[in-house]
Amino acid sequence: MRKRQRLSPEQLAPFQWQMPRTRRQLTPDAAPPEPLDWSALFGNNLPVEVEVGMGKGLFLLNASTDRADTNFFGIEIVRKYQLYATTRFAVRNLPNAKTVCADAIWLFRTYIASESVDAVHVYFPDPWWKARHKKRRVFSPAFANDAARILKPSGKLLIATDVEEYFGVMMALVRGMPFYRELGHQSSTASIEEAGYQTNFERKARLKGTPVWRAQFERTDSPWTPHVEPETL
Repeated sequence: MRKRQRLSPEQLAPFQWQMPRTRRQLTPDAAPPEPLDWSALFGNNLPVEVEVGMGKGLFLLNASTDRADTNFFGIEIVRKYQLYATTRFAVRNLPNAKTVCADAIWLFRTYIASESVDAVHVYFPDPWWKARHKKRRVFSPAFANDAARILKPSGKLLIATDVEEYFGVMMALVRGMPFYRELGHQSSTASIEEAGYQTNFERKARLKGTPVWRAQFERTDSPWTPHVEPETL
């Protein structure tokens, strides 16, 4: 990873959100935390789009630069990547880009209010190749369910990966839920010159000629119901 510019915590603070309470601090007997207030965080009432697993922040960097009329919130579980992305936004003084270092599934359930997000982006999530590790995949029934809860009606769920098997899993999960309407999907082996790239992982895939699979879904008006983990049935 390219060495990032060093900024002080004070310089980074306007571009990242610190959770009031961490997962460890939320004991079973503690009062539930207040949902994240987007208007307070960004200082406006513009639409909010969330990227799960932003990595080094290339997609959010370009999106927040090109679309000043939208706020972007990046979630990254690896601290060094979250700081790298935050620094990119800070040095360019992008007021509509914020980040947090957290587990996305837990953050969705704990801090993001229902019907408060206009789009959820999930690009090139870790496939966790080994069978015993696949339970660690971020895109699970619980995740797709919680994404539906936080999306506004007609909000978008956008996914992309270069792993066909994982793409099939994600498509099957979302298609099986009444909360989503498929707007389209495609695969492409176009070069960088033809297709460009949105993330560093997509760049690598384009350079190798690996197919990139994409799909877009829309939140329906179906009433949301909570996901029940199999072990609690």
